[in-house]
Amino acid sequence: MQRAGRAAAQLALAIRPHARHIWIACGPGNNGGDGLEAAMHLHHWGKRVTVTWLGREATLPADAQLSYQRALQAGVHFQNELPTDFDFAIDALLGIGCQRAPDGVMAHWLETIHQATVPVLNIDVPSGLMADTGQWLCPGAGTLANAPRHTLSLLSLKPGLFTADGRDAAGQVWFDDLGVDIPHDMAPTAWLQASHAPTPPRAHSSHKGSFGDVMVVGGAPGMSGAAVLASLAALHGGAGRVFAALLDTASHSAVSATHPCLMVRHIDSLDFKAATVVCGCGGADAVRAALPRVISTAARLVLDADALNAIAQDLALQGLLKQRSARGQATVLTPHPLEAARLLGQSTAEVQSHRLEAAQQLATQTQSVVVLKGSGTVVAHPAQVPVINPTGNARLATAGTGDVLAGLIGAKLAQGATAFEAACDAVRQHGSVADAWPATGPALDAALLAASLG
Repeated sequence: MQRAGRAAAQLALAIRPHARHIWIACGPGNNGGDGLEAAMHLHHWGKRVTVTWLGREATLPADAQLSYQRALQAGVHFQNELPTDFDFAIDALLGIGCQRAPDGVMAHWLETIHQATVPVLNIDVPSGLMADTGQWLCPGAGTLANAPRHTLSLLSLKPGLFTADGRDAAGQVWFDDLGVDIPHDMAPTAWLQASHAPTPPRAHSSHKGSFGDVMVVGGAPGMSGAAVLASLAALHGGAGRVFAALLDTASHSAVSATHPCLMVRHIDSLDFKAATVVCGCGGADAVRAALPRVISTAARLVLDADALNAIAQDLALQGLLKQRSARGQATVLTPHPLEAARLLGQSTAEVQSHRLEAAQQLATQTQSVVVLKGSGTVVAHPAQVPVINPTGNARLATAGTGDVLAGLIGAKLAQGATAFEAACDAVRQHGSVADAWPATGPALDAALLAASLG
């Protein structure tokens, strides 16, 4: 606790070195003890510190009781009323001990923190955030003030900081292991993806056949744009040849004229047995008829959008999907939360409140790699620890970006990556484009996103 408090105090000074008045909201447990330690150090270092505290000395854990005594002896100022003139706040109310929505005085304090227009530092996790899931239990979730937010994660990184509501609640995440070695036999809940694989140099003697074929099946009448976006993403993602099997045959001539780099074909003319197939983008109900052949024969398969909705309603298609794993055929599913909910027979809220668990359950159920899209996209494998992707932002919250991701995964599969590698690498690269997009540039739409993948 003493190490945690000192680490929090040091980070507070680094974030806001010229803060004049620091408010520290301390809870009744060990997280509050961390805050009391931080208050003592900041007071010693000449800062004006005000502590509001919900604890009672008689009921404190032993370490927190000692920290309370140290803060008192140091002369830290305690008061019951919230300060009004603070220019930095530290949340030390709940940490990982939160199991239900805060209420009463604590809820009032948290609401004040959430609406503060000054920088905020959360110790370990933002109070009210479930550390394992990223579920936000606070009233008024999603209404945080537009102010810098930081979280100092202690001992280990918490999955909930990087998925669901966690990314908005936590802001910039910092880490301190406090000098404690984590036991080697402690299995991780998830891995945080650190980077994506660099594109290896291509031999001068290579040709279009060296980098695989991607066949995109989708684009029902009035929806050809989705399939075109997936096809362009596959092309810019490095596939050697991309065939656009548009279900709206009336659009073939127009798409060929507008995008001559794509090979527009009728679906019946394509052989999927040696190719990577991306199926479902803009497929509507028309894609259902193609799914039995696609699932049964495609060497490598990415299923997205309307293909997933069709599978969720058809037990026979679900059976064909499971058989692919027994044949050693790579399969990646790319659902958004509603599509995942349909496949699992759950509500969207249930999926979002347990994203890691839902992605892993769906991967096991379908014997496929699953990319559960959203803030902190989760990539799950039936037999591996899931990966959380930290890249991406709200620029991707626009129509067509999911089609681009499906096409990019297809390109990486076609070039020889395993299903899990292709999914992790594509998700990271997809989000990195949005992160690097200039704030003063044009709005990032799906077409620009696809063109920026190369």
